[in-house]
Amino acid sequence: MKLVVDTTALPHPEAKAFEVVERKGRGHPDTLADALAEHFSVTLSRYYLDRFGHILHHNVDKVLVLGGEAHAKFGGGEVTKPIEVFLAGRATLNFKGVQIPVETLAVESSREVFRRTFHTLDPERHVKIHCLVRPGSEDLVELFERERHSGVWLANDSSIGVGFAPLSHLERQVLQMDRTLSDLVLRGTHPVLGEDTKLLALRRHGKTDITVACAFCDRYVAGLDDYSQKKSELQSIVMQTAGMGVAVAVNTADVPERGSVYLTVTGTSAESGDDGQTGRGNRANGIITPSRPMTMEAVAGKNPVSHVGKIYNLVARDVAEAVILEIPEVKAAECYLVSRIGQPVKEPQLAHVRVLTHAAAGPADYALRIEGIVQRHLAGLDRLRQKLLDESVVIF
Repeated sequence: MKLVVDTTALPHPEAKAFEVVERKGRGHPDTLADALAEHFSVTLSRYYLDRFGHILHHNVDKVLVLGGEAHAKFGGGEVTKPIEVFLAGRATLNFKGVQIPVETLAVESSREVFRRTFHTLDPERHVKIHCLVRPGSEDLVELFERERHSGVWLANDSSIGVGFAPLSHLERQVLQMDRTLSDLVLRGTHPVLGEDTKLLALRRHGKTDITVACAFCDRYVAGLDDYSQKKSELQSIVMQTAGMGVAVAVNTADVPERGSVYLTVTGTSAESGDDGQTGRGNRANGIITPSRPMTMEAVAGKNPVSHVGKIYNLVARDVAEAVILEIPEVKAAECYLVSRIGQPVKEPQLAHVRVLTHAAAGPADYALRIEGIVQRHLAGLDRLRQKLLDESVVIF
């Protein structure tokens, strides 16, 4: 592994005059596509482990959520055409003469995602699931077999993973607001709130504006006046989380005088207004940050054994966080990991770490410590894989 430590030209995130941060909530069609892909991968991995003792080749990171059709109305409307889910990708369908029930696993895992995400959506009536998964290419399957016999994980792609730390004040603010909107206690007292939410925060000229979109569940809204009151309540909740000096606007496309408000039957715009696709939503740290280093890789749905598009993004994030925690002289860090297909996952072609320090210092002052952090996290891939199988690590 070639390690480069750079202490130049890394501005502190709070020093930028302009910052924009986005978060798509768990019921947003893009986040939903990520959840469907990842839980399908986890379900496949668990089946492979239980049946054969090891995870077999798969990448199911190509999921499309095709919006349905619905007629929302005060007091409760109906879904007239179901949401359709298309699960595509590659997987091992047959191993040593054993046929693997991939389609059944796809349908069951998808319905589980819908059940645990929404409180007014019926996965049996409102969703139609299609499994379009095909076998993997012979060369990538062979890579998996080499890894299985040698015990050395081999990268199945040439890819880049990036991570940064610490989160800025605005980034933390957006994540906290999303946690507030997702809180089960809040939703128990405000069942009108759908799970499809989106936050867009903009900081400029010392001012912060946050735009909130939240699907309202029509069965809990009696009419326009009731909608306006519940919308005002939501705005107050968000403002309390946002704090002083933050301007909050909720459902800004509403035109109440024309009867046009953000009303849904199921709590998601996927019922009629929007579609979703894996990789178009939150990055591996749960937010979308165009002024920060990002990668186009879809983390969700990739296998946790050899797919560096997943593994390196998570490791890079953990390395950046560890660097600022373990080296007091470092105020901010970015980590870039570059893979080469067919080479050991634990030996990236390049590990590049950029740091911002409190005092004037050269790369040599921190290189050995940072290299140790990088090596430790690469050596701990078994633990990371188990966290992914337990679904205990945030990846979107």
